[in-house]
Amino acid sequence: MTAEPTATESVRASYRVRASELVGRNWLNTGGQQITLDDLRGKIVVLDFWTFCCINCLHVLDELRPLEEKYRDLLVIVGVHSPKFEHEADPAALAAAVERYEIHHPVLDDPELETWQAYSARAWPTLVVVDPEGYIAAHLSGEGHANGLEVLVEELVAEHEDKGTLHRGDGPYVAPPAREGDLRFPGKVLALPNGNFLVGDSGHHRLVELANDLGTVVRSFGDGTKGFADGPAERARFNEPQGLAALPADVAARVGYDVVVADTVNHRLRGLSLDTGEVRTIAGNGVQRLLDADQARAAGDAANDAEAWVWDLGTEPLETSLSSPWDVLWSAKAGRLVIAMAGTHQIFSLDPLSGELAVFAGTGLEGLQDGVPGQAWFAQSSGLADDANGDIWVADSETSALRVLRLGGDGRVASVETAIGTGLFDFGFRDGPAAEARLQHPLGVTVLPDGSVAVADTYNGAVRRYDPATGTASTLARGLAEPSDVLLDASVEGPPVLLVVETNQHQLVRLPLPKEALTVDEGAAQSHRPKSPVAPGEHELVVRFSAPKGQKLDDRWGDPTQLKISSSPEELLLGGAGTSVGLRRTLTLNPDIDGGVLHITARAAACDGEPGGEIPDHAACHLYQQDWGIPVSIDADGETELTLDLRGLD
Repeated sequence: MTAEPTATESVRASYRVRASELVGRNWLNTGGQQITLDDLRGKIVVLDFWTFCCINCLHVLDELRPLEEKYRDLLVIVGVHSPKFEHEADPAALAAAVERYEIHHPVLDDPELETWQAYSARAWPTLVVVDPEGYIAAHLSGEGHANGLEVLVEELVAEHEDKGTLHRGDGPYVAPPAREGDLRFPGKVLALPNGNFLVGDSGHHRLVELANDLGTVVRSFGDGTKGFADGPAERARFNEPQGLAALPADVAARVGYDVVVADTVNHRLRGLSLDTGEVRTIAGNGVQRLLDADQARAAGDAANDAEAWVWDLGTEPLETSLSSPWDVLWSAKAGRLVIAMAGTHQIFSLDPLSGELAVFAGTGLEGLQDGVPGQAWFAQSSGLADDANGDIWVADSETSALRVLRLGGDGRVASVETAIGTGLFDFGFRDGPAAEARLQHPLGVTVLPDGSVAVADTYNGAVRRYDPATGTASTLARGLAEPSDVLLDASVEGPPVLLVVETNQHQLVRLPLPKEALTVDEGAAQSHRPKSPVAPGEHELVVRFSAPKGQKLDDRWGDPTQLKISSSPEELLLGGAGTSVGLRRTLTLNPDIDGGVLHITARAAACDGEPGGEIPDHAACHLYQQDWGIPVSIDADGETELTLDLRGLD
């Protein structure tokens, strides 16, 4: 979550190092050709290290599209897919993701992270720029570097045209054949009063009403072209719509629309009238929201006081930036819409009558932390459902977790709790007691008649069940192709069934609720990355940060930097865990533990202003944040220090 550099800032590295060869299992989008660096000589190359679960990586894909188009005859973007989750290493799943996200450049499948290691990548996303002679020109982490990259490209074009080393012409991209069918990578589903279903047909950038047979298209909303436009159904445009929520009839009558749509890549909420087909924008200005320093500070002030949590974003929702809203829910208890704001790792709320937009829970820091709403951390929350008590269940995808928002009598969040899940890099397929159960990147959730919760366990290809009464997890169905949503369907004769959006099969399917759930234990796992050997005992951690030109550290209220450090297992760290100011920390590593994962979150606040001078009144302030999960092994001959870049441009 980073702010963009200024338009005049170059991100060029001060060193000159030869780029490593691109090594992996296979190439996609090249027509079967295997690409080498020699094949790219004469082009400016941007290596985009990504993984398809990561919302920040998806943001970077969109940031790079204008550069890709503007410099298409001299710039080649190469996606290096370095998987975080086990499922992402499946070549079929990767091919589907490349198609789903309309990636129009070559992609290297790097399941063993060979190229990731060669370029010293440590976080998703990471960008590496290689000049036309094959030397590294920049190495950047996080999102928000589009302006700086454009400045660097212009520098490299001028330099290498003068040297005669820049070659214009077509790159190695070869478009795959187009997919046919009524649905393309559907996301979320909503039951309509007439017995039909409204589906977010994400890959076709539209909404589709399906008949109760799940196969007949009754009508569609949106012309099927990626973009943004309000208006009648045949002219409206969406960009990868996901979540859908129906408003109560009395509210719908007053606001003039029936359904709210999470228009994810447009960073907007849209309103749809089922009677007229008219689409309107109800929130979001189309500019991706970034967490700023004032918001983070407000969250910290409210961290220990639920009553202090009043993070009001105002009553001008059309002027407010949102970030990748993924799901929406009407909460009767809260009396407002609740929004899974995946891009900022928060839960928002919107009163459609007053226009009041607010942060419902979450500081915006990515991770798994419970507590009062101003203390909680989420990670790409992607699914919402409420139960009979009005509490809201959350599929928190990047922590492979099932969370719950406990609402008080006033309709506000009293506390955030975790039912299943342990952290950003822990996942698996395991049923049993909740403390031991594991999911893998769940995207959808619904509440069943007995009060248990069904979860679309997306990367496990399963529908799981959590029973709050017993605190146990079980499996209702498996063998599905990336189920992204699940709904209780009472429209059929007999007992209700599960309606599942099977995204990678481009269909909706009905599954009976089994009389007895399965118990599956395929183990727990952590994100598979090479382990760094580290010596036991004291270990120095330094996170480097340099504010962009025209900005200075915001030290008006003390040290504006912070580190949060923990480990899996907890016993790995004998000292140095916890949250405190500063970007240096001495860790003490346990000699009796073989290894584990160091979880590190660094952040720094900077504002517009010259170093050494005063920060002007009303200066824009920005929060720079990066999360790392670094696997380590304890080795007497290992390293005794670790240096990371929060924002290292030199």
